[in-house]
Amino acid sequence: MPFYKSIQINATTTAYFWHITEDVTSLFRAVSLKDVSLFRLEGMKSEEHQKGFLAVRMLLQHLGYTDYDLTYDEAGKPHLNYEVRSTKYKNENPSPITHHPTSILKHISISHSHEFSCICISDELMGIDLEKLKEKTLKIAPRFMEVKHLENLSVSEQIEKATVVWGVKESIFKIKNEKGISFPEHIFEDKFCLSDGKCAAELHFNSKIEKFKIHFYKVEDYIFVCAFPNN
Repeated sequence: MPFYKSIQINATTTAYFWHITEDVTSLFRAVSLKDVSLFRLEGMKSEEHQKGFLAVRMLLQHLGYTDYDLTYDEAGKPHLNYEVRSTKYKNENPSPITHHPTSILKHISISHSHEFSCICISDELMGIDLEKLKEKTLKIAPRFMEVKHLENLSVSEQIEKATVVWGVKESIFKIKNEKGISFPEHIFEDKFCLSDGKCAAELHFNSKIEKFKIHFYKVEDYIFVCAFPNN
């Protein structure tokens, strides 16, 4: 079973990763989907997208949830219905979640890229992004960030940093989920070093300035970013 790893970001926030090695048919047979999810899956033209979608459901099942526990609001934002069930994991690697006897909506954020799917579950509002390291991100960096942040770095470091910045902006956008937000015009990252693993960012939008704290990690040849409001 290709559960890959978990990352404990803070006391109430954990990210879980699935390494996608299965084909679509194998993944589909291993999960139980509600009708609306089946409809979404059938509408996906990309096999990679189908795999990522199904691998997210594999992660939910691995953690003791099902697709029926995952709901979306009118804006398309996911939520996790947290109900009483067994506290035992199907896999011994991650730390067990303590389940409560009442139904609680947990915060969940979802991302998938190429061979990996990821979900992050938290008591706090947050957003995540998972991106594969590739040269294309560096080529388009002037479209979404201040390239002066890439000065005095090797090419590989520039790719990593540009990918972190993209992930920062994507994660904040997932938290806000508002039309009109522009990555280069509204979301600004503070200076940071790749070795920090943390940084700060601001959203300047609708005459307000909102602050965010960021955690980022390198996972194989991917960058994982998690953003939290810092109010």
